[in-house]
Amino acid sequence: MLRLFAAFLKLGTTAFGGPAMVAYIRKLAVERNRWLDEATFQDGVALCQTIPGATAMQTAAYVGLRSRGLPGAAATFVGFGLPAFAFMVILSALYERAYELPVVLAAFQGLRAITVALVANAAVSFGKRSLRRPADVLIAGLAAVLFALKVSPILVILLAALWSLLLYGKQTNPASAAAPTLTARPPSRRGLTMILLIAAAGFALLFLVNRKLFDLSGLMVKIDLFAFGGGFASVPLMYHEVVDVRRWMDGRTFMNGIALGQVTPGPIVITATFVGYLLQGLAAALVATVSVFTPSFLMVVAVVPYFDRLRASDHFNRCLAGILASFVGLLVAVAIQFGLDVRWDIFRSLLAGGAFAALLFGSDVLWVVLAGIVISVAISVVLS
Repeated sequence: MLRLFAAFLKLGTTAFGGPAMVAYIRKLAVERNRWLDEATFQDGVALCQTIPGATAMQTAAYVGLRSRGLPGAAATFVGFGLPAFAFMVILSALYERAYELPVVLAAFQGLRAITVALVANAAVSFGKRSLRRPADVLIAGLAAVLFALKVSPILVILLAALWSLLLYGKQTNPASAAAPTLTARPPSRRGLTMILLIAAAGFALLFLVNRKLFDLSGLMVKIDLFAFGGGFASVPLMYHEVVDVRRWMDGRTFMNGIALGQVTPGPIVITATFVGYLLQGLAAALVATVSVFTPSFLMVVAVVPYFDRLRASDHFNRCLAGILASFVGLLVAVAIQFGLDVRWDIFRSLLAGGAFAALLFGSDVLWVVLAGIVISVAISVVLS
């Protein structure tokens, strides 16, 4: 157990690139330590890509689950996510104290332009995987329009699932016939019940002690439950709730949180830590982080024994295809919304265009963001 935790803690410290970290988890679990065989690992990746949540975090939990059961899943999940939380808390604290400094302002003015490129690139990436038929494009377009009209992204996702049942023909998953069967022993009901009871007790305590933290926790749970397709799928949901509905921060501040999330290890949904910290400090950061990751963990350990049945369901596959198509539209709408919050000039236009091109050709997002910081600060110094 200690070895599992330590291995994933070390890996989590360098877990830049979100879903790209799945390849490094495979190297650690399959090649180096032989905790899983190749077929078992690949079937787990298929599971984590199908259910909502942060794919890399869920893959870490899956490795622990198959290696040492429910306690092992907890060890790998916490170990992998802990560095991202620690880094984001530190950066959020520095941001709160130093944001008004001219050099920091200059850096974030450039980073907001790069954030537009990040989300636009995510939309292109989603689109390549999800828009394969005219019906997919139609659902994506409807989702973008509804989001622009301030309709809740969760309602948009539910409508996309309904539209998919009406627009798509039979949607069998070709991978289901060739992929090996998940034969993991189900986690004990006692263990899952204990986790659910602890979560319920935490909710009740927050409700009694601090209603704002209770609201924050419920929001982050809801976001994770609907984030199909990986961490970037959480961006439209979080933006809508945090900026448009609750007005806890403005769009530019939220974009700064997205940018900070790209210079920390872990999934982009770690932006939840930034939101919590700016809302009510360290306690809120912890509540937001635990809440946004707990559903991902529970879904992995609960769904593993039943995944083959789920994957063979025609209705499930059709709904999933529609939901993933809707996220393309949601990301396009968010990219446009982010773009409206940027004060565009020649410099920021070139910076965003260069960042988008670099990401499109496979450059590591960390280096793109760091280069943007350096260029923004350098330009600011020259102009001053």
